[in-house]
Amino acid sequence: MKRKLLYACLLLAASIGSAFAQTDQQMLDRIKDEGMDRSKVMETAFYLTDVSGPRLAGSPGLKRAQDWAVNSLKTWGMVNAKREAWGKFGKGWEIQKNYAAITVPYYHAIIAIPKAWTPGTNGPIHGDVVVIKADSVSDLAKYKGTLKGKIVMMDVKGNIESTFKADASRVTDSALTAMANATPTDQTTPRRGAGLGRGSLVAMLALRSAVSKFYVSEGVALVLSQARGTDGTVFTTNGASYADTAKAVAPELETSGEDYQRILRLTKAGVKVQMDADIKTEFFDKDLQGYDVVGEIPGTDPKLKDQLVIIGGHLDSWHAATGATDNAAGSAVMLEVMRILKRVGFKPRRTIRIVLWSSEEQGLFGSRFYVLNHFGDPKTMELKTEQAKVSAYYNLDNGTGKIRGVYLQGNQAAGSIFQQWLTPFKDMGASAITINNTGGTDHLSFDAVGIPGFQFIQDTMDYGTRTHHSNQDTYDKLSEADLKQAAVITASFVYNTSQRDEMIPRKALPAAPKN
Repeated sequence: MKRKLLYACLLLAASIGSAFAQTDQQMLDRIKDEGMDRSKVMETAFYLTDVSGPRLAGSPGLKRAQDWAVNSLKTWGMVNAKREAWGKFGKGWEIQKNYAAITVPYYHAIIAIPKAWTPGTNGPIHGDVVVIKADSVSDLAKYKGTLKGKIVMMDVKGNIESTFKADASRVTDSALTAMANATPTDQTTPRRGAGLGRGSLVAMLALRSAVSKFYVSEGVALVLSQARGTDGTVFTTNGASYADTAKAVAPELETSGEDYQRILRLTKAGVKVQMDADIKTEFFDKDLQGYDVVGEIPGTDPKLKDQLVIIGGHLDSWHAATGATDNAAGSAVMLEVMRILKRVGFKPRRTIRIVLWSSEEQGLFGSRFYVLNHFGDPKTMELKTEQAKVSAYYNLDNGTGKIRGVYLQGNQAAGSIFQQWLTPFKDMGASAITINNTGGTDHLSFDAVGIPGFQFIQDTMDYGTRTHHSNQDTYDKLSEADLKQAAVITASFVYNTSQRDEMIPRKALPAAPKN
């Protein structure tokens, strides 16, 4: 009798397990079907890029995209969808007119973009181009009293060379194997700005500041600077501070390398060069707050509904184009994840939250202050109650390329879990799990307070070579097939994380930095 009862119990357990497995597979099939055959990811990307325009931090374009995202989340059935203030950012800024051309010795319209947070020319200007040679602050003295109304440029070398290497590429199998074979002792987190010694960096910044002040005091009409990039691509930057207390700077155009070097060659050869320009920019300082977009699918399990699975990417961009690969791509994928999960009728055990960050480009501000407001302070490691309720944060911010795997960020215990979750997607090109860290984006804000934060491994495409922060970062550079794949895989990770009995394992809590 006991043996029969035991056998019956085992059969019941097996059938229950099979039913759960079947339910999981059915849901994953529905996610894949919705994400691949009825995708809205490109429609979403269109509204975030072409319709919203450039999305520089604090700009009207960013607000347009945020409002559209909030309204879409509400339309799709999310709750608590809103723009949430994270703290003071500073002034918004946008370009409203931009024209510049050589007029002497002949006419040629140049490729040039105003540097962010620089003023306009206050109407049309016409002036001679003057070349400045200044390796130190003392070199500026010889130009005193000679630059009023001039268009000035520095004597800098060009770096424009033909290449036979393709712009776009996918991660090779050998590279993925090397990543998968990495050990915990191999991991490093890339640092931005590595390469210059501290002394050289301080000297460079001091000279740049002195030159900027000198231009203003001398009344130059316009500054030309050479952008990084070739073949008409301009990788743009900021030319002034967004702080509401920032001091005035001269108008500045970042030009293509080809145009810059042409003007420089002519001027240095003694050929008179004159230019016309008409640049209008506007600052926005009525609301200095920074905002993130937030929305949720509420959890349904009485014991787990207060726990969170968070996904995100940054919605802000640079201003030279419409920030398609950086990072409308990641934002569109994460919005599509929420749409898919709601569309297939998923009732998660844990609450699923999307957060689209702002001011990532200025230093991960949106995610850093969100984490500070909700979860804890990485400087003191004083943690809030909510920190313990986040199972995982998943981020997407490396362009339009498909997902190839996951960076574990040193969280070895999560590796076998993620490997199992990727198994159904091996035929879609996603299978690599690496212990390695990756840096430069918003998962770091969560990792800093002990929350499991992950960035997906993506195909590089032409992200680093052509589109990242450049005037080429447009909707046309997006890969529809890759974004669909990324949305389906991310949605499956969110599903599995929400339904799992246990939270994602955590690493040891980081120690508070020493003063």
